[in-house]
Amino acid sequence: MVVIHRGLRRESRVLAEQIGAVRDGDRARARVLAKHLRDYLIGLHHHHTGEDDLIWPLLLSRVDLGADVVLRMEAQHEKVAASIDAVRDAAARWRGDAAGRDALVAALRAHRAVLVEHLDDEEANLLPLAERHLTAAEWDAQGEHFAKAAKHRALLLLGVVLEDATPEEHARFLGAMPAPARAVWHLLGRPLYARRVRRVRR
Repeated sequence: MVVIHRGLRRESRVLAEQIGAVRDGDRARARVLAKHLRDYLIGLHHHHTGEDDLIWPLLLSRVDLGADVVLRMEAQHEKVAASIDAVRDAAARWRGDAAGRDALVAALRAHRAVLVEHLDDEEANLLPLAERHLTAAEWDAQGEHFAKAAKHRALLLLGVVLEDATPEEHARFLGAMPAPARAVWHLLGRPLYARRVRRVRR
């Protein structure tokens, strides 16, 4: 989870920086970044949906003193979801113009603020609770949910997660995948993600 969060923090920052640097009228550059923004938002949505559907209900049924933490996570997810809606609305209005760009950057910065607040809180307070009250299989179910929900973007999103992973984290992530999936990542996923990074960050 911490490795996934690292990728989300990075991409939310990179998107705001890169979109903020788009020249007025550069529609081609706007399209490149709008595509990456859509993929980022879809990945974040599926990540949070897995927690909403598979993690929070189990924890609430098993904890007493920690219930306030879980309820706070749910409330934060609602704030993050509202910020995603604001980013999507701003992105839909952006056509490469300066005014639309600046409105989108403002929405992205507001989104990142509530996202980082949530991720920090989750890592500090929710993950220890989950470790005590959930089995490994129950925790891993959200990863399986994500892989199915985001299957058309799975290779790209795996790249987002692995980019800043340590060698140990990298090995652990790939080691949990079936051998055919690892082969697909090495043959197709890595070059796909490398191309995306070059286009987004120049």
